Amino acid sequence: MNERNEAVIRTAEDIAAMIPGILSERNVQAEWEVYVEAGRNGSFQIENEELEKAQRRFYSGVGLRIASGGYVGFSYATGLKHGRRGVEELVRKALALAKLGEVEFHGFPAYSKAPAVAGVYDRRIDEIPFEEAYEMAEELAGYMRDVKPSDEYILSGGVSLAVRTVGVMNSNGVEAVESRTMMKVSGYTVKKGERPGDGYSFQTYRHLVSPEDMEGIVRKSLEDAKKNSEASKMEGYTGEIALHPHALASILSVFLPNLMGDSVYYGRSRISRVGEAVASDALTIRDDARIEGWPGSYSFDGEGAPGQSTVLIERGEVRSFLLDETYARLLGMKSTGNGLRGFRSTPEIGTSNVIIEPGKESCRDPDVPMVVKVFGEHTANPVSGDFSLTVDLGEFRGRYFKDNMLTGNVFDLLRNISVIGRDPERVGNFSSPVVISRARIV
Repeated sequence: MNERNEAVIRTAEDIAAMIPGILSERNVQAEWEVYVEAGRNGSFQIENEELEKAQRRFYSGVGLRIASGGYVGFSYATGLKHGRRGVEELVRKALALAKLGEVEFHGFPAYSKAPAVAGVYDRRIDEIPFEEAYEMAEELAGYMRDVKPSDEYILSGGVSLAVRTVGVMNSNGVEAVESRTMMKVSGYTVKKGERPGDGYSFQTYRHLVSPEDMEGIVRKSLEDAKKNSEASKMEGYTGEIALHPHALASILSVFLPNLMGDSVYYGRSRISRVGEAVASDALTIRDDARIEGWPGSYSFDGEGAPGQSTVLIERGEVRSFLLDETYARLLGMKSTGNGLRGFRSTPEIGTSNVIIEPGKESCRDPDVPMVVKVFGEHTANPVSGDFSLTVDLGEFRGRYFKDNMLTGNVFDLLRNISVIGRDPERVGNFSSPVVISRARIV
């Protein structure tokens, strides 16, 4: 156990030791949960091929949930050192807010062993000196200058490195601590001139990546900017389309809220029960927190529940919802370990790693329009499923297109999937091959 792990778990233990006595003095019987977090991140911003900004941030804090009178109250404080007076104030605030609770409390998680997930921590990220990370970002900026084709192009991007240790302890015997690292590399290219264009590429990792990997991300943004500059609006089209993983990730973000337990419980979801057919029988989707080394992986969630591999859709039918402890109990189900949080907030249901299972066909060169990137998914309505997204880049029969609108309904699109490719690509914590369905391009 490293020093940060020890500090986090020691803080949780110290606070947990004080809470029963403080509650007893108030004649309160209650369940409680202590969440402790400490971390550091360094970010390096490159503008116009020059390293313009470098900063480092440290943070730590404690979140306390107390269940009293059938509801939960929450309070938090920054830092790891809290004496009895500070803990008494945390308890007082949490109890006061419990009186204003709106969601009925049915219990915090009970102890359940959370097997460690490999590859969520890389000591090299944790221990890299700031000066060495700075030099790495400067080298990336130098690479941008080297590959810049002409003065028409402007290359930017960034590198960020982070380490985060979280600990959870509750009155039901949960006790867990884990350090997690993260690295993100991005490239953004703008082409000026008579045929302007832009391209953006990024990737996230749990481990320190090589210069070659970082350079590949810059090259991808440059290639996309060139393609974007050659693109023009295509004629209207209705029929089969191919969706690249980048575009599919945006579209799926409209659908996934329908699988979240709170949306189901409050009737904000189009889906009401497990077993419901919502997609083509070619489609299987899972949420998997246990994939070694992936950016969304973790051994336990923000409540201490073990991270799991959960099949959400199997051959077109709903097999599970995404659940934290609260909404699992309200729906008469079991938590899927998807309660995500920081110390300043209570758990919220979210995804870990989302995977669309590959098929058996090759979709490398489909004879239908390929939509590569879209934007505007935040304007779509998850309940109706209707979307109208701007095409940032597409390709059809050797020509590129952009500035069209991809319109349709996400439920219809999933039901109309006819082919799922066999070659998946990871985009952050989402992985999918190319998928063919039906939609409209206007």
